[in-house]
Amino acid sequence: MIKINLLPERKAKRGGGGGGFEQGDAKALFAGVGAIAAAAAVVFFVVDMPKRSKLADVQKGNDALAIEIADRSAKLQGYEELKKAKEESIKRAEAIQRLISTKVVPAHMLHELGKVLTASGPTMTEQMAKLAGSGPGSDPNKRFQPEWEPSHVWIMSFVDTSGTFRLDGGAQSESDVTQLSKRLAASVYFSEVTPAGGERMFDKENGFNYYMFTITGKLAY
Repeated sequence: MIKINLLPERKAKRGGGGGGFEQGDAKALFAGVGAIAAAAAVVFFVVDMPKRSKLADVQKGNDALAIEIADRSAKLQGYEELKKAKEESIKRAEAIQRLISTKVVPAHMLHELGKVLTASGPTMTEQMAKLAGSGPGSDPNKRFQPEWEPSHVWIMSFVDTSGTFRLDGGAQSESDVTQLSKRLAASVYFSEVTPAGGERMFDKENGFNYYMFTITGKLAY
């Protein structure tokens, strides 16, 4: 009968310190790997982690600074426009203050001009009212007709140049220009009123004659 040995045979040791892996070599290998791991841990915890933490702090600071810059930039938007508007408002306030400090402002002057061209008549001082009236002490050169009809004249332009005015208009007759001039001269808002000539005109479209005139003088600024 044939016998088969199923147990492994022991190999004989080869001489000359062959290529076998001894237990001492495994320990040395594990020791080396452990040293490398330990060195890596030291580098990670001692060098890398502090640098990462510092980098994170720097990034956090940069983010906060960026937010602050954006916030300040948003607050500064329109600054130049606001500055310009403020300067313009100061100039307007100064101009208004100058007008208030004067004896008369354009609105008052135009209102007075409207009164001159109505039955209510000009605004006069007590002395001027006596001179322009018909009672004792009146002056024929300053007297005007209270019943004069102002609708006989119309104003085409009124120009104020540094307190000197020029009034251009039309009238039915020269006597209407005279009455208007006397009323202007009697007003406290006008002085040195002088009729500066006129010309007879003919309106072809409407078929009537009229008198074109100019009156100059000064405003009581």
